[in-house]
Amino acid sequence: MTSAARNRLIGLALAALVLGLDLFIKHLVTGSLGLDQDGEYLTLTPFFNLTRTSNDGVSLGLLTASSDPMRWLLVAMTGTIALVVFVWLLREKKLADILPLGMVLGGALGNIRDRAVFGHVIDYADLHFGAWRPFLIFNLADVAITLGVLFILARSFLSRDKRPNDAALRPTEN
Repeated sequence: MTSAARNRLIGLALAALVLGLDLFIKHLVTGSLGLDQDGEYLTLTPFFNLTRTSNDGVSLGLLTASSDPMRWLLVAMTGTIALVVFVWLLREKKLADILPLGMVLGGALGNIRDRAVFGHVIDYADLHFGAWRPFLIFNLADVAITLGVLFILARSFLSRDKRPNDAALRPTEN
């Protein structure tokens, strides 16, 4: 097996791990922890609760799915994005490029699954400092997507391939 193939398998395994952990935590929140209704919460620390909420939209509540056709349109749209990320992951060779794509793919699949099965995404992570909440309530899939995208952006800005000397590319003057 080539190193590129091994790296791709590691990236797909990371996607599966993110998806599995996301589904497991959502199962705990909605099952054994008994947070059945939106707004129910369990205080874990003075600054972090598990608070059940249903997200009918995508990031920051944008594109709210107010109808069943809109729900399936969001599933199709996010599914298409996940497919693009999957193909991108399969085209990359370096592990540092593949791992963030695996995070994005796993998180996307977790949220797509929720929307397809429940009609909304289950969010539960509630970080707060008193009444101040620096983030909306989120889930592990959201964290994986966000960190993956940030890593991709950081790598694109910080590890650009060196271009040949521009002077060597200019035509010579006579």
